[in-house]
Amino acid sequence: MVNMSIQSAGSVHLDAIVDVHTQARTAYYRAGRLPQAEVDDPGGPMRRREGWARCMEADEKTVLCALREETVVGVMAMGPPLRPEADAATVGELYQIHVLPGHWGRGIGGRLHAAFVQFLRATQLRTGQVEAWEQNDRAQAFYARHGWKPDGYSRPGPGHSRYVRMRLRVPAV
Repeated sequence: MVNMSIQSAGSVHLDAIVDVHTQARTAYYRAGRLPQAEVDDPGGPMRRREGWARCMEADEKTVLCALREETVVGVMAMGPPLRPEADAATVGELYQIHVLPGHWGRGIGGRLHAAFVQFLRATQLRTGQVEAWEQNDRAQAFYARHGWKPDGYSRPGPGHSRYVRMRLRVPAV
């Protein structure tokens, strides 16, 4: 994509990050037929804002933005595993990637994903893990194209569905 950069997120980006996250989740939850009441939770944007703010303030986590000119069109968060059963000495977690739906298919997610792989290599972590909503076929296909494979773990998700965990083995360079 022309005129796009990846950079560390700052507080100046917070509102735009929440907007990207909200638009992306609305699109994939609607596509996955999540009941409208769950998609349009009125307290959702405030919880997302608080969550992103905490993530950006945490020393052990990294939030990156994809900017096209001055507009945030994508966001990614990564860091140590959130669940204690994963070995933080060997595993890094991709907490989430979101791209504005109008910008899907333009390579933004791929650039953010490449930054995650670079993070794994720079920190000498051999495995990445991510959770995807089982009804988000688009996300699962994206991860599969980049070499991710389900590892058999799942946990409850919205609408009587599940989140599935996928892993990526990062070859040494």
